[in-house]
Amino acid sequence: MKKEKRKDTLFLKNTLINCKGNLLNLDEPCIMGILNVTPDSFFDGGSYLSEEEIVTQVKKHLDEGAAIIDVGGYSTKPGAAFVSEEEELNRVLPIVKLIHQEFPECIISIDTFRSKIAEKAIENGASIINDISAGSMDKQLFDCVASLNVPYILMHMQGTPENMQKAPSYKNVTQEVMYFLSEKVDILTKKGVNDIIMDPGFGFGKTVEHNYELMHHLADFNIFELPILVGVSRKSMINKVIKTTPKEALNGTTVLNTIALMKGANILRVHDVKAAKEAILITEQIKMSN
Repeated sequence: MKKEKRKDTLFLKNTLINCKGNLLNLDEPCIMGILNVTPDSFFDGGSYLSEEEIVTQVKKHLDEGAAIIDVGGYSTKPGAAFVSEEEELNRVLPIVKLIHQEFPECIISIDTFRSKIAEKAIENGASIINDISAGSMDKQLFDCVASLNVPYILMHMQGTPENMQKAPSYKNVTQEVMYFLSEKVDILTKKGVNDIIMDPGFGFGKTVEHNYELMHHLADFNIFELPILVGVSRKSMINKVIKTTPKEALNGTTVLNTIALMKGANILRVHDVKAAKEAILITEQIKMSN
């Protein structure tokens, strides 16, 4: 019945993605739980450095309703320090192996812009590549994604993590982000990449005003008929508006996640899975009432 309700919408997305044989149905939105294994992440840096802490946190995410665990070893907050490829690999590869061993049915995404890291992570249990750079920081990455035949999260970013927030500028942020992503989708499709997930890149080379304009027009991205990922969890676009800190930004995060869901978001990338799951349940109930 739920699927029938959706058929009166203008755009019908491809909501079934193949994660190395594990089919993930995004007809109902799902949650990507964040697991940062970096010492300097803006919210949870250094929180999950022992195996016991990692297993506990992953179990918590899964128990609360996460469908994907996103492992990252390179902080991409504005002005983040450079991390060598070797260091990033040393951070994430043991964690991917550990999660795959402890939770073999878990879908793991690897948050990296480097083809070598992506390849090693996929070989050891990850099944999605989550790239903040849309292939711009490693020219081999698109070919790597195509050869691995796994879903790819394509995100827009203006600049690099080191300089992206110095002076972001657009004539029309929504149009420019959509054009950028459309060009990348065309390249990926020609390389044979089948499962592409779009991420507008909230907070990556954008002012507060740019972020909220993108959120206002998020439904426009449904024209691509691809799943949409939204990652706004505890970000400065919330804190600067309600004058709070990342630790106090859960309520603001939930508000934005709810708006994103009503505009067609398929995946919420969050630190707080329980709150995101509740937002999904409520918004799905509203949609069923239409």
